[in-house]
Amino acid sequence: MLLKDKVCVLTGAANGLGQGTAFKFAREGAIVIVADIDSHGAAATVEKITAQGGRALSIDTDVRKRDDVDNLFAQVMDIYGRVDVLLNNAGVLDDAMLTKMTDEQFDNLMGVNLKGAFMCARAAALIMTKQGSGSIINCSSIAGIYGNFGQTAYAASKAALIGMMHCWARELGPKGIRVNAVAPGPMATIMMERVKEEARQALINKISMKRFGNIEELANVYTFLASDESSYVSGAVLEVSGDSNW
Repeated sequence: MLLKDKVCVLTGAANGLGQGTAFKFAREGAIVIVADIDSHGAAATVEKITAQGGRALSIDTDVRKRDDVDNLFAQVMDIYGRVDVLLNNAGVLDDAMLTKMTDEQFDNLMGVNLKGAFMCARAAALIMTKQGSGSIINCSSIAGIYGNFGQTAYAASKAALIGMMHCWARELGPKGIRVNAVAPGPMATIMMERVKEEARQALINKISMKRFGNIEELANVYTFLASDESSYVSGAVLEVSGDSNW
């Protein structure tokens, strides 16, 4: 098991890609902390993991709120005494053209995608520094590298996650902490199924591998970065996009 007994905090893991990663981490022996604003979904994720013999705990968390973030890591430390992995996965998508995006849309997206990741990483880094070890993973996007039509705020937040990752890798590397980012491309999720067939095909046409990625393929990369298999990988941005040519 690649993550045997590692205490892994996953934000935004109540559903979708985060939930799939939580399942993968649990199968690899991790103690999974599902931190999400969706308490029902988080509890359901934990229930599925424990039903299969895994170990998991849900903690209601709004990553936009400092008190929630502090409570999350305080509870984890009270129960487990350490944090080995933080996956900054919590994020929202609220597309709008530049001239139509409201201040409220921009601020909310940045609050979740960017400030939330910053506050979680800061809390985790304080713990990991005392341990002398840890892995922090930021969930970025190829939109943060190449941009995308109608995604000004989303692309900006995902690009900023990469920028912060590089800073953290330099600051925390000497303390035994690795920091990396993953930039997924279009994935076969429930959200993608709601997109019109014509639009889905247009996306596929821009992918060299001519298909969407699946949750397991992304979770495998997160598992690698969370595990000791990537012990000399830090400051890296790994694209998981099938070579999407945006």
